[in-house]
Amino acid sequence: MTASTFDTNEAGGLLRGRYRDESDPWWLVVDSILILATLAITALGSLLVYSATRGPATALEPANTAFLERQIGFGIIGLGLAVVAALIDVRRIRALLPLAYVGLIALLLGILQFGANINGARAWYRFGGFTFQPSEPGKLVLILVLAAVFSTEEVSFRRLAAGLALAGAAIFLILRQPDLGTILVYIVITGVMIMLSTVRLRYIVLLVFAALTAVTMIFQSDVLADYQKDRLTVFVLDDEAIAELGPDAARVAYNAEHSQIAIGNGGLWGEGLFDGTQTGSNLVPEQQTDFIFSVAGEELGLRGAGILLLLFGLLIFRVWRIAVRAIDQFDRLIAVGVMAMFVFQVFQSAGMTMGIMPVTGIPMPLVSYGGSSMLTSVVAIGLVLGVHRRRFDYR
Repeated sequence: MTASTFDTNEAGGLLRGRYRDESDPWWLVVDSILILATLAITALGSLLVYSATRGPATALEPANTAFLERQIGFGIIGLGLAVVAALIDVRRIRALLPLAYVGLIALLLGILQFGANINGARAWYRFGGFTFQPSEPGKLVLILVLAAVFSTEEVSFRRLAAGLALAGAAIFLILRQPDLGTILVYIVITGVMIMLSTVRLRYIVLLVFAALTAVTMIFQSDVLADYQKDRLTVFVLDDEAIAELGPDAARVAYNAEHSQIAIGNGGLWGEGLFDGTQTGSNLVPEQQTDFIFSVAGEELGLRGAGILLLLFGLLIFRVWRIAVRAIDQFDRLIAVGVMAMFVFQVFQSAGMTMGIMPVTGIPMPLVSYGGSSMLTSVVAIGLVLGVHRRRFDYR
């Protein structure tokens, strides 16, 4: 990897932007709707995390607020980092990209040796009572690196190969952990950024055929463990087929089944915040992280869960709007990458709890408990706000 890999052609980029005059109101450089949607989702997510982790909350045993306090703390730290991401000079971002990518690869290599094994995956560093998952902020590194590589008037085959190699190296190391859900997010980010860049159509067609061939070969080989294959297929199997696959498939099916029961219990209006039967009984494993949407479905019902998805729809629409109006291809691809990350993670996380998507352990952005996920999601919004701000830079 050389520094030239991250070069980009900015000719004419700023000429298409609108410069801001000092007399212009401050809200021109701030997308207040995007900020409000982000804050609303984060606040609702904190309530859902609290409901999933508070415990029985009796007179003898008060509610557990540790998870809620940590989640709020992660959100506050993320807010500070998002401000930095929104205000940082784009030239400094470019200058730091090689170092950031090398740091990501080093962390992914180190985790294979020194990482903590949690739920069958060695994907976290453990520091006392806290864990850090480098593949989460690695999503932002990947978005920025691919935006730099693909932000030219026409992406040559050489640049396309360079971008695929950079993404492929990170994906390979995450596959060694293994963390199938994160791999899918990386693949979606890479694919969407390629399709919405200036890559020639014939290259995209070749990549689609290559991807289909690779997926077929992977399922027929020993690259994926049996339990990983079970996670990808169990949601379309009946009870008899699941029983034939063995205990791993039965466990995955159990998690998905109880998540669907929880959502079904909620009906239209929900059982009430903190009053969910499945949630209060801890019948849905990992409910504060992977299956957080089932808490919304049970306690807030279709109405509350629908409001949460509408807020995500508003957030994604504002990110798309910023991408369309970006001043150059680098900024546009940053917003596109963030949009792809949010769309896929929200759809996969919600769909998994309803039995329409495989169980892959992907957190719901801004909602699921976890510092790595929360910081990554909030900083991603900060990067998009930076794209919006640069349309109105002072002359």
